Amino acid sequence: MTEEQRRSRKRKRGRRHKQKKTVSSPDGVTTTTTKSLHTSASDSAASNKSNPKSYFLDKMKARLSGGHFRMINEKLYTCTGDKALEYFNEDPALFNVYHAGYQEQMSHWPEQPNDIIIKWIKDHSPSLIVADFGCGDARLARSVKNKVFSIDLVSNDPSVIACDMSNTPLKTSSIDVAVFCLSLMGINFPNFLKEAHRVLKSHGWLLIAEVKSRFDPSTGGADPNKFVKAICELGFSCQSKDFSNKMFLLFYFKKKEKLDSRKQIEWPELKPCLYKRR
Repeated sequence: MTEEQRRSRKRKRGRRHKQKKTVSSPDGVTTTTTKSLHTSASDSAASNKSNPKSYFLDKMKARLSGGHFRMINEKLYTCTGDKALEYFNEDPALFNVYHAGYQEQMSHWPEQPNDIIIKWIKDHSPSLIVADFGCGDARLARSVKNKVFSIDLVSNDPSVIACDMSNTPLKTSSIDVAVFCLSLMGINFPNFLKEAHRVLKSHGWLLIAEVKSRFDPSTGGADPNKFVKAICELGFSCQSKDFSNKMFLLFYFKKKEKLDSRKQIEWPELKPCLYKRR
């Protein structure tokens, strides 16, 4: 074997221990790197994170999850409470999908309406009995010393009452504070408020927090003054309103002693809160 042949064989052996790898980053930039075959396990794991296929699959999973949430959200805003109850009874897992998407959406809000309501209750007597209509994960009940009846369409917790919010098992005139925190979702939402009126004691409180866009007449939302007027005709007096937050409105009502049940109430239509596809 000549000297030139020996040098050629050495060069080939050296090339076997190295490989070239082309990596496309998520922003579309393509780079070529030379890497030893004896790469450490940690380097390999780090490489997988920037793997275009893994990135694509993760992105598709997020889109599917978000799309599922939007579908359920639209369903809840465009059906009656009893139909929503049937919907979740057929597949209770959808409730978890919905609330996972709901929590993700709420994480972008600078302030949570539930926090304001919790503070309001803490600032009042701990002896007040509360009904949380559309309680979700029942955080309100866990955050105050008061007795709280947590109500929603599905119960993942023994303390939560699963029912249609227009037909609860609560006794008449048994509640001091009724809360609706972003939960006037069904097209028959007036029935939810009528149920709250039934279970509230005389002079009991009705606290409502709702998405601000639902009360913007310029974009098809309800006139907030007509909304307040309808609730007052139901048998409440408006104690205060808070429109200072850019994401939601707050209404504070008190139940009147007497109600003229013969009066026909003109309820404004509340605009559904539908999330755009991203």
